[in-house]
Amino acid sequence: MSSDQHPPRLDIDRILSDPGVRIVVCCGSGGVGKTTTAAALALRAAEQHGRRTVVLTIDPARRLAQSLGLTELDNTPRPVKGVGEGTDGSLHAMMLDMKRTFDEVVLAHTDPAKAAEIFANPFYQAMSSTFSGTQEYMAMEKLGHLHAQGEWDLIVVDTPPSRSALDFLDAPARLGRFLDGRMLRLLLAPARAGGRSVFGLVTASFGVFSRVVQKVLGAQLLTDLSGFVAALDSMFGGFRQRAEQTFQILQAPETAFLVVATPEKDAIREAAYFARRLGEERMPLAGLVVNRVHGTQVPQLSAEASLAAAAAFADAGEQAPTADALRIHAALAALADRERAVTAGFAAEFPEVATVSVTAQPADVHDIDGLRMIGSAISQP
Repeated sequence: MSSDQHPPRLDIDRILSDPGVRIVVCCGSGGVGKTTTAAALALRAAEQHGRRTVVLTIDPARRLAQSLGLTELDNTPRPVKGVGEGTDGSLHAMMLDMKRTFDEVVLAHTDPAKAAEIFANPFYQAMSSTFSGTQEYMAMEKLGHLHAQGEWDLIVVDTPPSRSALDFLDAPARLGRFLDGRMLRLLLAPARAGGRSVFGLVTASFGVFSRVVQKVLGAQLLTDLSGFVAALDSMFGGFRQRAEQTFQILQAPETAFLVVATPEKDAIREAAYFARRLGEERMPLAGLVVNRVHGTQVPQLSAEASLAAAAAFADAGEQAPTADALRIHAALAALADRERAVTAGFAAEFPEVATVSVTAQPADVHDIDGLRMIGSAISQP
């Protein structure tokens, strides 16, 4: 793309009003206004396009709840009051509760006695709360569940900050590697052979393995791990299948990924990473939202010309307020030039990606009215 060309304009209202689009995923690095953007889009879809919308955040920060006038968010969609009244639209909000979602999966796919056994297992208690990758697996589960319910016209997902935002794309493959791993097969072997624990398998083939693992992990930990793996064995296959189904949904035309950034080098570099990764995974990238963009009321007056005029007034010893205003304009114009140069780098690499710029706001957004303003700014033609 040449310097005088511009990327296509991102038409947000077309996406939000399209009944064929059921999922919008907002991803981007931290501190770029991603959570605010997700909330504003969900609100606009409900109010302006009459869609039954739910916004799901995976980021545990409280910003989304506060901006929607809610005291807190949890694993259950909560209605946002005053939205969509008198129309077909509505807005609910929720935050992924990793452990509770895992518990719900167990309850849905095992009998009560087996579920109680799993819940009491110390290894399950640790894995369902802190184990690396569990959050991504549960995000896939929750998104798939919301999608399968058919209750929502549109699901807006606010992903975690930084590159971990796309970790859920790896969830099916990572889960598959875990399930197919040699260690897991060894731990499952005794359970599949008749329900005995690892320690009951003092045979020539497994005795050495049991003793070595017991020495490394400790007897109690190995007992907990073996019991956990055996208890979950029956539901792992379905877990992987559902994760893969959700992955396919994310690749489908009913999903729109929006990369959110600010006109700063680090944020645009992360945006480029997201765009490349989505392309590799054949995920539908709808466009780039660039927040906190600066400009001037007189764009034809360059920073250089403004500084020269300010210097001329100063040399003449008159119109000091005018000279100050010109210097302020020059600083703002120079900032706008730098921001355009930064975002031009993304446009050069991804000339086909539609983009919308959102002017920097004078104050942080912290309520419904502020979200409406952001939604309007994102959607301006």
